[in-house]
Amino acid sequence: MSAEAGPATAGARDGATRRVRLPADRRTPAAARAVVRSVLTESHLDDLANEALLLTTELTTNAVEHAGTELDIEVVADEIGLTVTVSDFAPGSGDELTVGARNDSTEIDEVSERGRGLLLVDHFASRWGTTYLPTGKGVWFRLDRPGADPPTGGTTGGAQVGTDRSAPSASAMSELMQTAPDLYADDPLPDFATSLLSRVAEMVGAAGGTIRLDRGDGQGRQVLAHFGRPPRAGSELLRVPLTVHRPYAGELELDAAPSAYAQPLAVLTAERLSLHLENDRLRRADVRRQVWLTFLAEASELLAQSLDVDLTMALVPQLVVPRLGQWCAVHTADEWGRLRLAAASHADESMLPQLHKVLAETGPDSIQARLREASRSAAQIPLGGPMEGFAVPLIARGQRLGTLAVGRHQRHRHDPDEVAVLEDVARRAALAIENARIHAERRRVAQTLQQSLLPPVLPLVDGIGFAAEYVPTGDDAEVGGDFYDVVPLPDGRWLVVIGDVSGKGVQAAAVTGLVRDVIRVLVGDGKPLPEALARLNETLVERGGGRYCTLALAAVGPGQGDQLDVSLHLAGHDQPVLLAGAGGAGFVGTSGTALGLLDTITSPTAKITLAPGDSLIFYTDGVTERRRGRELFGTDRLRDAAAPLAGYSADVVAARLRSVAINFSVEPPRDDIAILVLRNDAT
Repeated sequence: MSAEAGPATAGARDGATRRVRLPADRRTPAAARAVVRSVLTESHLDDLANEALLLTTELTTNAVEHAGTELDIEVVADEIGLTVTVSDFAPGSGDELTVGARNDSTEIDEVSERGRGLLLVDHFASRWGTTYLPTGKGVWFRLDRPGADPPTGGTTGGAQVGTDRSAPSASAMSELMQTAPDLYADDPLPDFATSLLSRVAEMVGAAGGTIRLDRGDGQGRQVLAHFGRPPRAGSELLRVPLTVHRPYAGELELDAAPSAYAQPLAVLTAERLSLHLENDRLRRADVRRQVWLTFLAEASELLAQSLDVDLTMALVPQLVVPRLGQWCAVHTADEWGRLRLAAASHADESMLPQLHKVLAETGPDSIQARLREASRSAAQIPLGGPMEGFAVPLIARGQRLGTLAVGRHQRHRHDPDEVAVLEDVARRAALAIENARIHAERRRVAQTLQQSLLPPVLPLVDGIGFAAEYVPTGDDAEVGGDFYDVVPLPDGRWLVVIGDVSGKGVQAAAVTGLVRDVIRVLVGDGKPLPEALARLNETLVERGGGRYCTLALAAVGPGQGDQLDVSLHLAGHDQPVLLAGAGGAGFVGTSGTALGLLDTITSPTAKITLAPGDSLIFYTDGVTERRRGRELFGTDRLRDAAAPLAGYSADVVAARLRSVAINFSVEPPRDDIAILVLRNDAT
């Protein structure tokens, strides 16, 4: 076979001719094969099908990949053979398509450097060559039936097909080129690599072969595929590197006798495998980046949810180990820059004592010294033995909070992606720690004030059940104006109090404390409830400041039999819900005047009897005015939510109603939520 300037088409008028223009996409080779197959069938040249279809695939694929233009396919058949021409419209020279005659090892090496597809063309075609036109160039090949004389005007220029016994057959080459991984397998590469290796080994007569791959995951080069027996001692192996990008690396080895086709076929096989390995690398890299993004999102969510300083710092090492390192330690810096170990974790818990010991060591070459350097310089500092890794400073809002130290993986150093993720984790952790510190201080102040406004525990009384739920606004570091209390009366009864002072913050807390203390003093002196409300109103009006208060007072004591008698007074407060033990819920009481607005008030008295199992449910407007968009929770929804709770204890009723109110909206509460339940626990 040889390369020539143009195809010989003598005798074509007695055969079949097809011309078709195809787009430059991945479907073109299949369409071109269909055209060639139809001509072969029509011209009774089916014995040339394997070679013709294989070479058509190679030429069209080469043109699609390198020219990127539409293709003209011309198929001309005669009684002894077939000529196929693939023309493109790309400008430029076609020198890279010109090759020498078959069976010349030097020229075959040249072909192998320029393109594996043309090596096949040179091997199987009776003749082939290039045609240069003003609009582009074409590559053609001629296939003649074995033993047939070439068409008039043609020259063979070389040996006929099959003269090189070491050359692979067309069917073997076709099987090699059509071998593809299983798209539905979980990990198709091992089977695909084994199939490629076995085919090429059989084609070149290799006694054995191995494909090794290092994915850069710290496990080193692993055997991806193996064929035949291990290489004999002293044998020279044919080694072809896999053309993959970092961190992937690998090679194909064949224990094969030297031949003209062993090296090119091994390179062709390695390139086919490398293409799929690159796809695998890109897929794994994409999956890995998605995993890192998901990890950072989850880490941010977890860190944001924690507003406790100690919990936040303890959470950071748990996020890092073992995903990003063997060990992790968080050190916090005080105002003088001294570091203190706040939290540490190790993949092997038995190594924790040793880790703590190493981290506590001092000296110019100690881990502690490097951590101080990282904190002072606000830069990443590598850590040497015995706990190799690196330290990242924790900085938030310009404040140096400490360091995050991470030990290397068990089998490999951190790659750039992992380092970037760790630095991102350090930034998020520092911000979370600073937020937790600020919130802790505000929360400490708020809790101190709030504790002075709410009873630490509710009293335990035979036959009477008390339960309360209190939820501050979405910012639990803010003091609210809602409060409740249960006070013993001089006559042996108990006074249930729930109120809501307008506004929030320190001023509202001061008014709340005033209301609570005045009520305790007045009822402790035995004042009737209407008089106690009137005096409290006078106090708030005289104090001024624009603050007012709604209040519900209920004096409860033993009644007839197992019943409880309740005297209810509402000063502008919402009506409580009476939950019958036998089922059913409704509102009771008559609302009066809120305190602190007018000089005189009205506070009608409502008499209520609680049978065993009955409950009175008091609440503040933080429950009924909880919003979901423009929709309010409302009193009717509260009553309907309470109805199914008939027969439950006061604790369960309060907890369930709190849950219903909170779950009504995904937003944090805009107002304090207070629920107080009084129940007749007589059996």
